[in-house]
Amino acid sequence: MKLVDHFQYGLNSPICLTWELTYACNLACVHCLSSSGRRDPRELTTAEAKGVIDELQRMQVFYVNIGGGEPTVRPDFWELLDYAVGHDVGVKFSTNGIKLDEKRARQLAAADYVDVQISLDGATAEINDHVRGPGSFATAIRALENLAAAGFGQPKISVVMTRQNVDQLDEFATIADRFGAQLRITRLRPSGRGADVWDELHPTAAQQRQLYDWLVAHGDKVLTGDSFFHLSAYGEALPGLNLCGAGRVVCLIDPVGDVYACPFAIHENFLAGNVRSPGGFEQVWRQSELFTQLRQPQTGGACRSCGFYDSCQGGCMAAKFFTGLPLDGPDPECVRGFGEQALAARDADTLVPRSDVDHSRSAPRNSRGPVPVQIGMPDRADGPQVRPDRACETSPLAGMPGDASDSRLRVPVAGG
Repeated sequence: MKLVDHFQYGLNSPICLTWELTYACNLACVHCLSSSGRRDPRELTTAEAKGVIDELQRMQVFYVNIGGGEPTVRPDFWELLDYAVGHDVGVKFSTNGIKLDEKRARQLAAADYVDVQISLDGATAEINDHVRGPGSFATAIRALENLAAAGFGQPKISVVMTRQNVDQLDEFATIADRFGAQLRITRLRPSGRGADVWDELHPTAAQQRQLYDWLVAHGDKVLTGDSFFHLSAYGEALPGLNLCGAGRVVCLIDPVGDVYACPFAIHENFLAGNVRSPGGFEQVWRQSELFTQLRQPQTGGACRSCGFYDSCQGGCMAAKFFTGLPLDGPDPECVRGFGEQALAARDADTLVPRSDVDHSRSAPRNSRGPVPVQIGMPDRADGPQVRPDRACETSPLAGMPGDASDSRLRVPVAGG
């Protein structure tokens, strides 16, 4: 059995655990998947958080991805970071850079088993700040400057790919080179506040191809995690985990201790338990009903009829769920076009789920107006051309309720 086959049926411990320490955040990014802003008064205490770290050590979880919200605004963040490292649990944390002054940068440079990801969603302030908020570009660049001056080895620049920044991939790579950093790109999901801007921000079909071609050429230098395995249907598998690892090798612990199958699916349908329950996180990971179900052999559903299913594995569970598509159907950004057909087949009665977890400090969609496309980018007409896609042997939508050939029919919604 290949290693990836073991992943499909779950591991005794997650290889990629995301832990959101707080919903508090100084920014109000329009695409925030956890709808962060205000602190939840029920969030885990310092002692409870240390208890979770003790569990992770016993389970031999090698590292944890810490996020939020903005994790560094939690008063005990640095104490918890030191505690984790002191208990053999490495820390990778994502930050907008607000607390990374020269002193903290030196502290991080002297630490072992700590990695830092600076969030930057535009290679220019114009693009970045319309998504992440005024001044956020300058804050992120200042944090990168402080880390470089302190000698911190290869921080990450974490970019959520949008319609407005796909053309900036080379510029992001240049920024990473400037600071001795590594570029990490992730997919925009329609979850949290991202649901309100997904139609506006998610890359077009042509940009998906553009992104794929760029990753084929540069993927050995770029981190992607499992963000873009849906693009593998173009032909060549991309580096990274090319399958949905939800509940199998990845999961999320949120600030109040709830455990979700996927960091991008904060919804009661994907809630497996809580670390405060008897047995703690280990009990949830190894014995929860939801995770047990997710680790069963998957049929592939309607997508099994597509000749590219083995490449893309049907795409992202969260992206389907939060656009009102069935979990056993095509990804909304299916590169063969079947997701677009499924989206078009929805009618007014189609239920599009929304998370009931919202700690936003303002309305879900702020009033900054549409995100501008970068001014002055060269016309791509003389650049790489998008090759016409070869059609699947059989449409995964054929014969389904909600087949795009009959847009009057309702696409079934998983769990709805």
